[in-house]
Amino acid sequence: MKRISPEKRICIRHYILMNWGDSMFLESITAAFILTFLGMLFLIGELLVKMRGLAGLLGMGFIALYFSAHLSNTSFFLMITLFLVALSLIVIDGKILNDGTLSFIGVGLMILAIGLSAPNWVNGLYAVTGIILGMLSSFLFLKVFPKRKMWDKVTLLDRLTSESGYNSMNKQYQSLINKNGVALTDLRPSGTVRVDDQDYSAVANGKWIEKGSEITVTYVDGTKIVVEEVIDNLTPNS
Repeated sequence: MKRISPEKRICIRHYILMNWGDSMFLESITAAFILTFLGMLFLIGELLVKMRGLAGLLGMGFIALYFSAHLSNTSFFLMITLFLVALSLIVIDGKILNDGTLSFIGVGLMILAIGLSAPNWVNGLYAVTGIILGMLSSFLFLKVFPKRKMWDKVTLLDRLTSESGYNSMNKQYQSLINKNGVALTDLRPSGTVRVDDQDYSAVANGKWIEKGSEITVTYVDGTKIVVEEVIDNLTPNS
């Protein structure tokens, strides 16, 4: 039998270690976490801020590398397709629907695709953890890069709802003007009054008011209620 020279043995062992070592690392739980974390960090970051598509390509590269480490060609294309469908749902929700439903479904499909591709539950757990942490960390891009117009309708709706609630409360407080009530605590100058069987925080206008005194609401500024003590059914300075 022909003997292999020491130089050839070293080259063969180096080749095996390089290729087998890289393959083993990509299949490890550490690689599963790193690849999914970086993949989701850049993918969701691309949706949140303007990075000219570079972050999106980089993110898909990490995700594709994760799938290729664990799947055959057929399964690889199947899971990549499922992942892209999930990503499309998130984009559609952010651009058109703006109600979060499709985004929730999309994230669920992403987790399903990543989890099913893992060789065991430990690897899958690390991969799913990488997805979640990567998505949360992607919001840090908002502090550095200009924001995309995604989910703007949700933000606008929240703002309009808040303003509507504030305006409704403001109208309720405005209706208290010239109504009488009673001081539930000493107003020195602030305290609590009761008007129309409802308790409100109020401020005395100039003169302190003792507990139990009859009061009248003279002025309202937003949710700030200003009252004066009623003397002989007439307000002071009248």
